[in-house]
Amino acid sequence: MMQIGVPRERWPGEARVALVPASVKKLIQVGFSVGIESGAGLASGFPDEAYTDVGAAVQVDRAAVLSGSDIVLRVRRPELDEVSTLRPEAIHISFLDPFNEKELVSEMAKSGVTSVSMEMIPRSTRAQKMDALSSQANLAGYVTVIQAAYHSKKIFPMMMTPSGTIRPARVFVIGAGVAGLQAIATAKRLGARVDAFDTRPVVAEQVRSLGAKFVEIDLGEVGQTEQGYAKALTPEQIELQKEGQKKVIAASDVVITTAQLFGRPAPRIVTGDMVLGMQTGSVVVDMAVETGGNVEGSVLNEIVDVEGVKIIGQGNLPSEVSRNASEMYSNNLTALIDEFWNAESKRLEFNPEDEIVQAAVITRGGKIVNDTIAQLHS
Repeated sequence: MMQIGVPRERWPGEARVALVPASVKKLIQVGFSVGIESGAGLASGFPDEAYTDVGAAVQVDRAAVLSGSDIVLRVRRPELDEVSTLRPEAIHISFLDPFNEKELVSEMAKSGVTSVSMEMIPRSTRAQKMDALSSQANLAGYVTVIQAAYHSKKIFPMMMTPSGTIRPARVFVIGAGVAGLQAIATAKRLGARVDAFDTRPVVAEQVRSLGAKFVEIDLGEVGQTEQGYAKALTPEQIELQKEGQKKVIAASDVVITTAQLFGRPAPRIVTGDMVLGMQTGSVVVDMAVETGGNVEGSVLNEIVDVEGVKIIGQGNLPSEVSRNASEMYSNNLTALIDEFWNAESKRLEFNPEDEIVQAAVITRGGKIVNDTIAQLHS
């Protein structure tokens, strides 16, 4: 019987948990045993009793959870000094940030750990149920709008009252990926007038289907990667984008930026003069603040006031709705385990020829086996 271990998250402000009780129940029914560190689910509304009720063993000793598990599941990457605690042939599955955590990846390889990076799950039909980046971005897009509505000096919907008509707030969403589309949908549900822009013209129809206006800016030749991410723009294209957005930003009550480049710093697309051009009381939410920020002046985990315009730079947005975020992430992990679980051998088997394995498994058998990450270490 393979042992799954779930340690409590130690990342500052992280409220999510890797497995929720409903998923634990499913995994135990399949044939796993599950150990979870005491308090791991408390911040998301899952007390220890909820885990013991479905058959999990709640453990106070964190080191025992890590060292006694064949599979370790968590949200955030492990601390460097905890890698040696893992079994040499253990499977570790989490967000790993492998492009930026070279020392951690090297240490996991040296320790013989098979590490799976949830950021690297490919965007394919088969892998959709395991796509944790998308599940968490979906919730993050919702949170950005709720934050903006809270801090805005205006209500979002149009209201016709005996005292006069209140015009709807204008919301401009930059980036129409998973997070951006959810932000558009949420702002529309709240009654706002929504404009949106993306460097990929292919998403224009999705934007319009949600009732928003797609802002047309001619950037020349653009497109998306095989995984569906926006391609990096040239410096000239970034300037064209800025110029095309300037008037829309000035007319907006809320601007939400979601532009991120996988494995690279976020592009700076909203400049200080654009912020100064907005009306007093307006709000800008920089969803990319954790990777450098789209907005000049945004600060991680702070709200900056620039002459009456608030720039919200909160990180870890999914953690703001940690119960649902935990449920969705837990479902992603459970789907991953189910996909590669061999019922006959009672083992989790990662076929090196499998496209998902090739994309998401970073270290295995003492080596860095992901080609892209291995090149960073050569």
